[in-house]
Amino acid sequence: MRKIIVGVISLATIAIGAWWWLGGGGETVVAPPWKPPAHLQPDRAYQYLKKICDFGPRPSGSDAIANLQAYLIDHFKAAGAVVDTQEFEVRHPVNGMPVKMKNIIVRFAPEIKKRVLLCTHYDTRPFPDRDPRNPRGTFIGANDGGSGVALFQEITPTLLQMKLSVGVDLIMFDGEELIYDDNKDRGRYFLGSTEFANRYRAEPRDFNYSAGILLDMIADKELHLYYERNSYDMARALTREVWAVAEKVGIREFVPRVRHEVRDDHLPLNEIAKIPTTDLIDFDYPRLGVRSVSYWHTEQDIPENCSGESICKVAAVLLEWIRNQK
Repeated sequence: MRKIIVGVISLATIAIGAWWWLGGGGETVVAPPWKPPAHLQPDRAYQYLKKICDFGPRPSGSDAIANLQAYLIDHFKAAGAVVDTQEFEVRHPVNGMPVKMKNIIVRFAPEIKKRVLLCTHYDTRPFPDRDPRNPRGTFIGANDGGSGVALFQEITPTLLQMKLSVGVDLIMFDGEELIYDDNKDRGRYFLGSTEFANRYRAEPRDFNYSAGILLDMIADKELHLYYERNSYDMARALTREVWAVAEKVGIREFVPRVRHEVRDDHLPLNEIAKIPTTDLIDFDYPRLGVRSVSYWHTEQDIPENCSGESICKVAAVLLEWIRNQK
């Protein structure tokens, strides 16, 4: 999926973090349970995620992703949103045959020229290559490939009802990881986002994106979203702004400290399109800990290991961030 440099955290750091989280060594601070607003429904968000995963593995160019594309386009159009697509071709890394790719763009208030973008990828890696028992097994990609799309489905009715001061585009990228062999196919990362960024930079347009937020792996049951290193370096003001919004609305799962460096779809947006973009990614899936197992790129990345409540917590932050845009 991406090259990862994991931050090294000592036991002392973990202890200090726990002390800080509990209120600095005094009385234990217990936050009240988060209650989703009426317009966000965790059960519904989870059902969206399950529906996406019911299509099965969805690598670029497969019949399954074509079926998912048709479903998503119909879903967003039926909701009342404007839907565009960007189509392009790449060569398959194994057989060299052409692979038809499709970015899906859902637009809200398309008449507004100042816009923001929320983006995610909707393809899945061909195999669970990091699965310790079956690295050529079945990869469903619930969190990694499904969670951001489910969030987009969940927030669409609210976006359609909001009085927007900026236009909003939800962008679903194809080809985030058309990777069959990580040693040979490294140029097959971020195909959809790179295509989008190149078109944004080169083609005539009458609008501009002031900021972008990338969603990747945001449905973990034990959600912890830290600053991502590249986001903090390339879009620091935006990154801090999003985490400040989370604090404002009481979502404590956003932790304002750098933890991981992740190569992801936000890189072409920052580097090619020059759109300040931050990455929301919980790479500690399913949980924090030096010795914890990881569901990333394994057969365990399934809906049962994800949470509709986590999707809605991230959605609440994004909707409040959009409300604050001028």
